[in-house]
Amino acid sequence: MKLAPIRYAAPATMDEAIALLGSCDAKVMSGGQSLMPIMAFRLATPELIVDLKKIPGLDQIVIDDQGVRLGAKVRWCDIESDGRLAQANPLLAEAIKHVAHYQIRNRGTVGGSVAHADPASEMPAIAACCEAVISVIGSKGARKIKAVDFFISALQTSLEADEVITEVLLPAWPAGRRWGFQEFARRRGDFALAGIAAFYDLDGQGCAANAHIAVFGASDRQHRLPGAEAALNGRPVTPETIAAAASAASAEVDPPSDIHAPGEYRRALVETLTERALAHAAK
Repeated sequence: MKLAPIRYAAPATMDEAIALLGSCDAKVMSGGQSLMPIMAFRLATPELIVDLKKIPGLDQIVIDDQGVRLGAKVRWCDIESDGRLAQANPLLAEAIKHVAHYQIRNRGTVGGSVAHADPASEMPAIAACCEAVISVIGSKGARKIKAVDFFISALQTSLEADEVITEVLLPAWPAGRRWGFQEFARRRGDFALAGIAAFYDLDGQGCAANAHIAVFGASDRQHRLPGAEAALNGRPVTPETIAAAASAASAEVDPPSDIHAPGEYRRALVETLTERALAHAAK
């Protein structure tokens, strides 16, 4: 389908962008890889597109004592090509390999994916798993939103209409942390039917501690699985412990059935993928 008639603006400053967003029914465009298809299907018909491409300072990857800071305009290919992330946050580096295809990774952005909040997207899953802090700015000023408060439901976030994401902070990644990422899609590059992002640390006795397990593609949003985390924490990471955590993960999700897969299949996938992700972490 063709786009509905629309006005376009590419402001040079964030103040100009915020003013434009508050002036009418407007949408922010970062990479446009999610927004443009939605507009083509007339699922969104804003009066104005506010393109962030001319606003400086939003395309940087900064690694410091607080963690990994991803500017809103950082593209997937920027993450892929930054060798520092293999140590700074290997879970992120692995997840981005699964995002769509090369052409999408060359244009899609961190801010666009987080704001779009597709339940099957990898970046929001990493944000949920890692307890990311999302920085936004709007007419009422700047604020920081924890990932658990940011993602509300499918394609719904706590962003106000005139707010723009500026940065996503993934907290510092300690040495020795164990991690795993698994997703299943019908074809390489398709949205995941289900996926799991997980990590844990080891305590002085070699038992799992601080376990974080997040599911995506099998719920209305990306979120952590506290039951599965509890099944792992404080225990040696054995095949039996992993199996118990995977079973708990499956019990915590209630996926809907749709044209892509029945809910029972997605629930089974969650168990299998959790087991695989934790087995990878244990290695």
